[in-house]
Amino acid sequence: MIKLTFPDGSIKEYKKGIKVVEVIESISISLKKKCLAGKLNDSLLNLEDEIYEDGNILFITPDSKEAFEILNHSTAHLLAHAVSELYPHAQMGVGPAIEEGFYYDFDLGDTKLNPNDLAKIEKKMNEIINRDLKIEHSIVSKEDAKKLMSNDKYKLELIDAIEGDTVNVYKQGEYYEVCRGPHVPSTRRIKFFKLLNIAGSYWRGDSKNKMLTRIYGTSWFTNEALNEYLDIVEKRKLRDHRKIGKELELYMISEFGPGLPFWLPNGYALRRSLEDMWIEKHRKNGYVVINTPIMLSKELWEISGHWDHYKEDMFITSADESEYAIKPMNCPGAILVYKNSLHSYKELPLRYAELGHVHRNEASGALNGLFRVRTFTQDDAHILLRKDQIGYEITNILKLYDEVYSLFGLDYNIELSTRPEENYIGDIEVWNEAEEKLKEACLATGHNFKINPGDGAFYGSKLDFKLKDSMNRIWQCGTIQLDMQLPGRFNCTYIDENGNKETPIMIHRACFGSLERFIGIITENYAGAFPTWLAPIQVNLLPVGNVEKQNEYALKLKSLFEEHGVRVKVDAREEKLGYRYRDNQLNKLNYQVVIGDAERDSNTVKVRKFGSQEQISYPLDEFVSLIKEEINSKAR
Repeated sequence: MIKLTFPDGSIKEYKKGIKVVEVIESISISLKKKCLAGKLNDSLLNLEDEIYEDGNILFITPDSKEAFEILNHSTAHLLAHAVSELYPHAQMGVGPAIEEGFYYDFDLGDTKLNPNDLAKIEKKMNEIINRDLKIEHSIVSKEDAKKLMSNDKYKLELIDAIEGDTVNVYKQGEYYEVCRGPHVPSTRRIKFFKLLNIAGSYWRGDSKNKMLTRIYGTSWFTNEALNEYLDIVEKRKLRDHRKIGKELELYMISEFGPGLPFWLPNGYALRRSLEDMWIEKHRKNGYVVINTPIMLSKELWEISGHWDHYKEDMFITSADESEYAIKPMNCPGAILVYKNSLHSYKELPLRYAELGHVHRNEASGALNGLFRVRTFTQDDAHILLRKDQIGYEITNILKLYDEVYSLFGLDYNIELSTRPEENYIGDIEVWNEAEEKLKEACLATGHNFKINPGDGAFYGSKLDFKLKDSMNRIWQCGTIQLDMQLPGRFNCTYIDENGNKETPIMIHRACFGSLERFIGIITENYAGAFPTWLAPIQVNLLPVGNVEKQNEYALKLKSLFEEHGVRVKVDAREEKLGYRYRDNQLNKLNYQVVIGDAERDSNTVKVRKFGSQEQISYPLDEFVSLIKEEINSKAR
């Protein structure tokens, strides 16, 4: 017999090998109708899976946090099943659930899909749903799995990569899938879904492999939830930073440099505001600002480990019969700055901050506006410190991140990414110690975190900061990486209180992550209507009346605003005031200031704020003070 403990604390005995669904039936038949899966001691189970051990048991219903992922993973399999029937020559890649839905990758040979094909695939998916096919789970030998998937080279490759002698197989009708699961019990449980778009993706994310066809979709438990999500998707399209970036003339990308953004005057003004804020905050928090070369010799990257672990993503060049690499990361440069002089334990921690310009050889198919580029600016900092300072230092970093993110009204969650299973440097014991230090620092500062196993950098475990924007999207931005490897590889030392040489610890950390990506994120978050302190144009002067007199006065006011550090422009076009108002509203200009004869004579301005129809008159000095205060306080 086995003992199962239920959420209310009650304990019941069952025979070994009882199915999850049988346990549910012993409690409530109505509960069975709602359940998608079970959970025993934190392991998810299919309803037909058997239980052989004691433990805490939960039942997954549509209200459970795991339910959305299970539903979307099952819908991804449904998509693959439909594609296999419509395109029998198709080879199947992978199809996971993702944050807001699912995708599946296909090798369709010479067949090219277009958006109109999605309706046809959806129709086939609904046909399969109506067959009410049972989704059956079995554990089979690798050899048997290969026989089932013998015509699919991608599935055979995945089977070979699985550790052990057995694999999990799921069957619905005549369609088989290799997968961990769990899944909904039958296709009938999938009802409200939508295929969203088609993209390209390299097999296993490697640009050396074939480009596959990726279909994205989303699946929900109610039609209301699906429609609400689709409405958000449409709103996001209007906020696309590529669209807004073009309309507001923030940046451009030339055919002569794919993935290499050019900052236009408006975008550069916004970018400089971010950089100035960043430098000011870091200096106040005890950082010194440095700048390191964009290109360094192969030997440096060999010492750092990047040459062995990151070479494929680096741009390589040569000079003086030697190989050089354009830096993909800033850390080796910061280490060289540290090594430039001797250091005492009394100096630590030493905090080097750098807006470092880096390049990475991203696949052309992955490039996406400012979100995925080949050159970007990391708002980096590298902190050299003693072991006993780790907790205190991470506490300070967390406080700094809170300050910065609050300026933009962005909430965040933390994920602890642990040691990769392979392709890492250093001893496992050192990694374990680093991970414990990060856990302790989070808990000591009241920050909860989620474990993200195996996703650490090759040189150290890390904390990743997942930001949520106004459209409920999650973005990976900031990071704190604890590195007990690189300082030793570079023979970095400090003199301790006993006069002995010791190796410092290094913390790599970035708050924005990438300046370019962060600008893309906040462009969409604000829909281009930036807070005044960030806005490329903070005040727009609209002269009316006598053209010559008002233009002269407008230029005088322009000089006055510029003396006070306000970004200002004059719109003296020979167009009606209403037309200029509407046009500048489209450009999301924060303050439109009308100046006519009455305003000139009374030394006042008539102001309309973005998004408002109300016009307010201010004495000129009062409005200058108001706008300066709004900029200096960085009000949202």
